[in-house]
Parts: sequence; structure tokens; C-alpha cells
Amino acid sequence: MAELLNKWIEIQGYKHDGRMHRIWDSVYVVKETSDFIVVASTKTKVVEHDFRIWYTKEPAIMIFFKDRWFNIIAMFKKIGITYYVNLASPYIIDKGKIKYIDYDLDLKLYPNNDIRVIDVKEYGYHRKKYNYSEDIDTILRYNLKKIPTLMKSGKFPFSNSDIKMYYDNFLSLTKKESYGN
Repeated sequence: MAELLNKWIEIQGYKHDGRMHRIWDSVYVVKETSDFIVVASTKTKVVEHDFRIWYTKEPAIMIFFKDRWFNIIAMFKKIGITYYVNLASPYIIDKGKIKYIDYDLDLKLYPNNDIRVIDVKEYGYHRKKYNYSEDIDTILRYNLKKIPTLMKSGKFPFSNSDIKMYYDNFLSLTKKESYGN
């Protein structure tokens, strides 16, 4: 276990047909368990499938699960922590990289507790284009219904205090790294 803890790694998101969707160039692993991995990022280089490059604006904590069909990006915005949930396959580690399949449907939880489902049309289009199985569609629709209840609970992985703790750990660990301690 803990093979990636306190290391800088890359995240690779794919589409169902195996093509690259998006790469986060360098994120820092702040927690690794048998169930999930937590990474932190700030001003991270992102490479899109069409080779466009952009940099994240806000610091963020990302949580990937080994047995859940979603991952989370908790972004530190001026208005507060905003959670962006990607419906996606459970992650795998391959050659020291986090890899997963992105299934288009997303949810956002805003600091005012407003929840929005986004990219529904994109999901419908890709479901046909990539011929998602009935099993995958059922799993994703189940999670689309279940996640808002998790969001409203305020418990991990939607706990602001946990997210802040992970980010503080990241700052502390990378500060030590900068000073060679």
C-alpha cells in the first residue's frame, strides 16, 4: 500500500473507447488507503484530448475510489469549496499513474448547497456513440441518484473540514519538500 504517498504523479482520464480524454500533469498524493486515494493540486497543467493546454485556477483536492463509480474534485473558490463530481469508473494505478474512464455525467455541489447535474446531453450522445452497456448505464444512473444524498450529508467525501485538512497536509508536506526537510 502507500506506494504513491507523498509523491507527485499524473492523472489520466480516458473515454470508454480507450482514447485519452484529459491529463493532469502533476498532482501530489496526500492520502492513500485500500479504498481511495487523495491528491492535491494547485496551478496544475491540464492537457486535453485535442492537445489544448490550460492550468487550473484554484487549489483543489481530488478523491478517487477503488470501488465507487465516481471521483471528486473539491475546488477552493472565493465563494467557498465547490465539489465537482465526475461519474467515472473506479480508478486503477498503472505505471505510477492514476487512470480512470470518464462517463460524462457530472454533478456540482456549490457552497450554498445547490446541486446541479451537468453534461446530460453529452452522456446521451456518448452512450450511443461508444455503446455503453446496460450494466454501465444502470451503475451510472444509480450513482446519479445516490450522490446528492451523500453531498447533503456533509460527511466524507463531502466534508469541508476533511478537504481543508487534506489541503493543509499538502501545504505542510510540500513546504518541507521545498526546504529539503
